[in-house]
Amino acid sequence: MSAPSRQRQADRSRETRRKLMVATVDCLVERGWAGTTTTLVAQRAGVSRGAQLHHFRTRGELVAAAVEHVGALGVEQLRAQAATASSGGGHTVAVVELLADFYASPLFTAALELWVVARTDAELRELVLPLQTRLGRETHRLALELLRVDETQTGVREAVQATLDLIRGLALANLLTDDSRRRKRIVRQWAAMLDEALRGERG
Repeated sequence: MSAPSRQRQADRSRETRRKLMVATVDCLVERGWAGTTTTLVAQRAGVSRGAQLHHFRTRGELVAAAVEHVGALGVEQLRAQAATASSGGGHTVAVVELLADFYASPLFTAALELWVVARTDAELRELVLPLQTRLGRETHRLALELLRVDETQTGVREAVQATLDLIRGLALANLLTDDSRRRKRIVRQWAAMLDEALRGERG
């Protein structure tokens, strides 16, 4: 096989994986874990069952890869959005609001479907635990980066982690009803307190 042919094949393979992962997250959000079958995902992605099985042997592998893929894209999107966030006194508020919106997105809903099922499914838990750890660490690093703080400074790590914990809790409250108005008020109040706590650490 020539080099151009191999490149085309690799491109097709990456596009197939992308379609499968996007379709998987969409199914998780709309139908939950029970309704997200590999057959339905393949149909929604517009790929053959054989192509789906070539990339992912089990539903657990497919779903975990999909959530990680979309999470990585979300992190990059957050970086791009934060680059245009307001500076000065409004920067902390802008960053915390971006993070809150990130956790209120369909990605969190899809991930939550995994977390709940993994509590009682040992096989899925083996896939989810490393994924949860990676996404948690990446989000924490991203928050530090966007807030422009150094976690080696006293209290910074705890303040940032408390922020992420609060935001996740607010995202949970938003799953069954639209809690956006209350969330916005709480996020702004917390961001003001966080800004005061971090101001000295930024120098």
